[in-house]
Amino acid sequence: MKVGFALPQFHQQAFEVARAAEFARAAESAGAASLWVGDRNLAAVRPSVGYGGQGTTIPAELNPAADPFTLLAVAAGATAHVALGSHVLVAPLYPPVQLARSLTTIDRISGGRLLPGFGVGWSPEEYEAAGLDFTTRGARMDETLDALDAIWTQDPAGYRGNHLSVPLHHAPLKPARRPRPPFYLGGQSPRALRRVARRADGWLPFCVVPSWLDLDGLERQRAFVDAAAREAGREPSAIDSVLRVNIDAGTPSDRVADAVRTVGERTGIDHVMIDTTYSDEGVDQALERVSRILEGVRRG
Repeated sequence: MKVGFALPQFHQQAFEVARAAEFARAAESAGAASLWVGDRNLAAVRPSVGYGGQGTTIPAELNPAADPFTLLAVAAGATAHVALGSHVLVAPLYPPVQLARSLTTIDRISGGRLLPGFGVGWSPEEYEAAGLDFTTRGARMDETLDALDAIWTQDPAGYRGNHLSVPLHHAPLKPARRPRPPFYLGGQSPRALRRVARRADGWLPFCVVPSWLDLDGLERQRAFVDAAAREAGREPSAIDSVLRVNIDAGTPSDRVADAVRTVGERTGIDHVMIDTTYSDEGVDQALERVSRILEGVRRG
């Protein structure tokens, strides 16, 4: 089982972002397999759509948010072996040229360790702030993936779609990983899971320990992805999975480790990332959890 951890980015840890390199080095030294960021461009005061597309509230833990690209770059320079992922970047919010440039830089700094994970997002206000139409986010995601693929594999590179375009331009600087970094995609809806099946190199599901660990649901969603992949002429085994594990406040680390082992045994998912954003902890407490969770998973 590969166990990764979220970098200091949200809630209390956002105010300790200067310790990101320290956290990254310590987590790698403790045996972490990967380090991760999320994405929150803003948390609206009066959101029309709530967290995860449900209700009309956003957790206060997401109000302070550090920049994901900067954090990944810091971690890339501070580590030597861990994978560096995003679970997830709201890709349609970013112009493809700028998104490709940032991720290419991070991948080259890290020597090819980038696992870029993307999602369409759920906040209309984030799209409003970017000057974009929220209702076209799915189509923009598909075109963003097409544009990234072109920029990362062609020189000169260009792309023209219905919602975005990239002029033909010189593109000699490519990511270290060839032919390109893998596309990981999040989502739980049938439409999102079909996109995973058609387009993704990996799927990014999530759970919450202990309040929402739906193993039956995870298995059903993965079966849906596998069936849709076969319909699209793809081999399901070519689609990786990395499970995000959010921790409820007050949850003991040994309970998190037990959940990680159970997930692996039941679903076959062999890579998880642990996020302590909602556990009301600073960087010191988060680093203590890194050691305790890794020890618990190994002990099991």
